[in-house]
Amino acid sequence: MRSGPLQGVRVVDLTAMVMGPYCTQIMADMGADVIKVETPAGDNTRYISVGPAPGMSGVFVNVNRGKRSVVLDLRSPEGKDDLRALIADADVFIHSMRAKAITKLGFGYDDVAAINPAIVYTNCYGYGRRGPDADRPAYDDTIQAECGLPAVQQQLTGEASYVGTIMADKVAGLTALYATTMALFHRERTGEGQEVEVSMFETMASFMLVEHANGAMFDPPLGPAVYPRAVTPNRRPYETKDGHIAALIYNDKHWNAFIDRVQPAWNSPEYASLEQRARQIDTVYGLVAQTLKERTTAEWLDLFAELEIPAAPMLTPDALFENEHLNAVGLFETVDTPHGRVRMPGVPTWFSRTPGHVAGYAPELGADTDEVLAELRSREIAG
Repeated sequence: MRSGPLQGVRVVDLTAMVMGPYCTQIMADMGADVIKVETPAGDNTRYISVGPAPGMSGVFVNVNRGKRSVVLDLRSPEGKDDLRALIADADVFIHSMRAKAITKLGFGYDDVAAINPAIVYTNCYGYGRRGPDADRPAYDDTIQAECGLPAVQQQLTGEASYVGTIMADKVAGLTALYATTMALFHRERTGEGQEVEVSMFETMASFMLVEHANGAMFDPPLGPAVYPRAVTPNRRPYETKDGHIAALIYNDKHWNAFIDRVQPAWNSPEYASLEQRARQIDTVYGLVAQTLKERTTAEWLDLFAELEIPAAPMLTPDALFENEHLNAVGLFETVDTPHGRVRMPGVPTWFSRTPGHVAGYAPELGADTDEVLAELRSREIAG
């Protein structure tokens, strides 16, 4: 049984890779019936990492859990007819094809709305259709580069680099999720369906400029598009006697508590206020870095807890599975599958009345084709 705030919502999902599937994975965990329509070859993410069976890579399993897989050949009249039948009974249609490709197939917004005027139709693109780059291909690496992430990494470390996670895909997926559910909320109030467009480049440009727009927002500009604290070279986990620690001795309360206990010599006018420290933030971080080498990570964590200074140990992704807090709040859920037990990172949000949960295992390619098409036939007969 599905549960969650999206229980009763049916999603026809023509997305692939990560951006769209991450969006619809969360919808499935929140109760939606997500029908993943795949080509006979399947979503490429089925094959890009390790997994317990062919076509069931770890990445695919995580972002497609709880969905139903239907294989349709959309180049054939039969495949198109089956997709139209799915659309007729759906609340959401979401895809990640280029605009020309989905229109050529006969499933652009106007085509789909003619079948189901109340549907929420979400486009997941690399670049928005109204700009000159509309038809350019896009992947996480190229969008990271174009939105400025490697450039700020270069300011931070001295070397241009991507961040160590597919951030553009995931941020765009979350954006597609909130955009789609907002459109569903509007439909609940008005009965109106609509078309939604979410593009990776626009999403990441907006995301990057939250803090980095800074002085460049004003007319005339008051400075470059950069938030200095985020790119100062000494902003990194601090080295301790036996490892590394993250700590933010930042506002006046935290700064004064730290220098009173650890470094009274820093009680001077040049570091007296947050504004003064912000102007020379790299120097301040450098001073703290030298001091934190003097004690162990555990010693600093104990002191920072006492002083109520934000601090945390530096963990690896592997360590998250055994993290005391994450396990106490129940983030991980274990699912029994045909390939053994799988421990999945579950729903990070909490609802008092309509909680979501891991919706189940990811489907084998085409595993639900017969079941879903039989449901369509039965509804047609009943209708």
